[in-house]
Amino acid sequence: MAHVILTGGPGVGKTTLLAELAVRGFVTVPESARAIIAERRAAGLAPRPSPPEFARLIVERDLAAIRAMPPTTDRVFFDRALVDGLGMLSETQPMTDAEILAVLQQHPFHAHAFVLPPWEEIYTTDSERDQDFSDCLVIHGRILSWYRHCGFVMHEVPRLPVAGRADFVLSTLAESDTKSVYP
Repeated sequence: MAHVILTGGPGVGKTTLLAELAVRGFVTVPESARAIIAERRAAGLAPRPSPPEFARLIVERDLAAIRAMPPTTDRVFFDRALVDGLGMLSETQPMTDAEILAVLQQHPFHAHAFVLPPWEEIYTTDSERDQDFSDCLVIHGRILSWYRHCGFVMHEVPRLPVAGRADFVLSTLAESDTKSVYP
């Protein structure tokens, strides 16, 4: 199974790219954080609980999504993923590299991850995305640092129309070792 991660700050086009990959026939998994925020808003709660609780909820939801996946040898694309949740969790409750590695060994992802860079021209807020563009820049830097710390090969997706972005991801994967799994 090749679980491929699309990551990046808020409002950079991950969900749009994921939708394009779904149209092309790939299995996709939406971002957990957006679902949690939407559910909390619907229940009349603040969009996010405390950072440690929010990170814990994201990791739990990401693990449940992975466990619910039927066995497949096809690529599955994630809008963010367990790795992002572990990064948030580690910021609030530091984890050792051994602890991180143990979780990722149980739930492997493709070694090549795709980061969508901040793109102010397409940036918008919505009911689940209340950060401004400066927050996007900070989050982008933290994500890159975290993925590199975890040993992923990062590919920056070019600022192109969505079809071109999808083509870039698929051609980059075709050129990489398809058996390349982290860790």
